[in-house]
Amino acid sequence: MAASAEDLASVNLALKQELADGNPGPGIGSALGKSEAVEEKVQEASEKLSDVNQALKDEVKERSDLEEELAAVKEQGEADRQASLHDLLTGLPNRALFNDRLEHGLAQAHRHGWTLAVMFMDLDDFKTINDSYGHDAGDAVLRTIADRLLRSTRNDDTVSRHGGDEFLYLLMELKDEGDVTVIADKLIEAIRAPCQLVVGGRSISQSIHASIGISLFPKHGVTAEALINQADSAMYEAKRTRSGYAFAK
Repeated sequence: MAASAEDLASVNLALKQELADGNPGPGIGSALGKSEAVEEKVQEASEKLSDVNQALKDEVKERSDLEEELAAVKEQGEADRQASLHDLLTGLPNRALFNDRLEHGLAQAHRHGWTLAVMFMDLDDFKTINDSYGHDAGDAVLRTIADRLLRSTRNDDTVSRHGGDEFLYLLMELKDEGDVTVIADKLIEAIRAPCQLVVGGRSISQSIHASIGISLFPKHGVTAEALINQADSAMYEAKRTRSGYAFAK
């Protein structure tokens, strides 16, 4: 549009020059007047179009800025949600997420007639590590144990940090109790492997032993609270007898 206005202005300038030279053709004056009017309208339209283009550019930039802001808000929201459902130290699901998955698992077990299990795990000699080497060493042990438990978890199962040195493990769709004991033995062995610590510039190898209480749905309870409480009580029995694991009564 701006180029057309410039071309028209050039034509009008030529017409004016022809009039100035004193050799105008028939009707040249009238044509010049009409042409100048057209030029003015074209110039006005060109300016308006320029304003519209600038407004569109501003709108596109504003939209782009808004999309970036929304993306940042969404990313922060995902990060906040992740933090609200996972333990900050180990990255494992926390109590809230575990309970949600347990409730979902119970609904599935009710519907399909499945058996599921809840394991309550406690590290027997963890306090000694904190007392002897400090909380940084204790945190390092918890992260190591959490990683081992996570690697030992089946795809449909959930391991979470319940708090302190306690962990919960949800086992979905079990065929029989024998499957539970195999997994319990595997977890105890994984936990018992020495943890390599660096304390005060020196390397320390520390072994941890675990006690595990096990409750089964529907044998030992049909609610999340009942299964966790029964597994907790069985864990204390395993700790008392040093048997490694024990089933709820």
